[in-house]
Amino acid sequence: MRVAFLGLGVMGFHMAGHLAAKGHEVTVYNRTAAKAARWVATFGQHGGKSAPTPALAAKDAEIVCACVGNDNDLREVMTGPDGAFSQAAPGTIFVDHTTASAAVARELYAAARERGLHFIDGPVSGGEVGAEKGILTIMCGGDAEPFTRAEPVIAAYGRAVTRIGESGAGQLAKMVNQISIAGLVQALSEAIAFGERAGLHMPLVLDVISKGAAGSWQLEHRGPTMVQDKFDFGFAVDWMRKDLGLCLDEARRNGATLPVTAMVDQFYADLQRMGYSRADTSSLIKRLRD
Repeated sequence: MRVAFLGLGVMGFHMAGHLAAKGHEVTVYNRTAAKAARWVATFGQHGGKSAPTPALAAKDAEIVCACVGNDNDLREVMTGPDGAFSQAAPGTIFVDHTTASAAVARELYAAARERGLHFIDGPVSGGEVGAEKGILTIMCGGDAEPFTRAEPVIAAYGRAVTRIGESGAGQLAKMVNQISIAGLVQALSEAIAFGERAGLHMPLVLDVISKGAAGSWQLEHRGPTMVQDKFDFGFAVDWMRKDLGLCLDEARRNGATLPVTAMVDQFYADLQRMGYSRADTSSLIKRLRD
């Protein structure tokens, strides 16, 4: 299919690459043109090309994917002066992979419908490694029919692509994901710090408990690197704070109580003040060591 991809950050660069490698005709747009040029140099052998604006990238596309920074970035690439909605043909399917608010997803869904377009919110989980390997988990909200058409295309970089419900449901599911991770990483940080203080050989302890009820993705993949004090990879503290802010805002709207999430959000604020803004989220343990 003819696919546009808007946003070539640490996630989007690889996601768009998988689309090109699968044989789709991919046109990319990135705010920093040099990164779009680097993408074309990397994936141009598959026919990939770039466009100078979101509108021109979307002009002939059947599906337009996006992965940008936040709500305002998303509005800009969709409905701004050179936004993708302005040139997209009726029936075009938009799939947004930005972790954004449910409110902006519903806003853009409504704006798309007014123009005869389809809009699916499809935030992802799996981090840069998942994007690079094409094994992301993608949680989608929006109408069933366009989702069914888009699913085999976005499966180029998704191991699990699931429609959760109506518009905004994908973003809400991603919030559930981030709330779960925040508590797990803090608990793992405390457990490792406790074990170190107790004089235990933590690589062995983590290997043992990973086979029992304490086992998790975080323990298996981040536990060993936390013991090694390595944090120069993965999902940055700044990004997690943005995501937890979305969770806390939504909780204030729907009346949910998130005491642990609110506490961990402040722990991440501590890390920002300590100079770890770009460190992996597992750097929570630095608060307990430093």
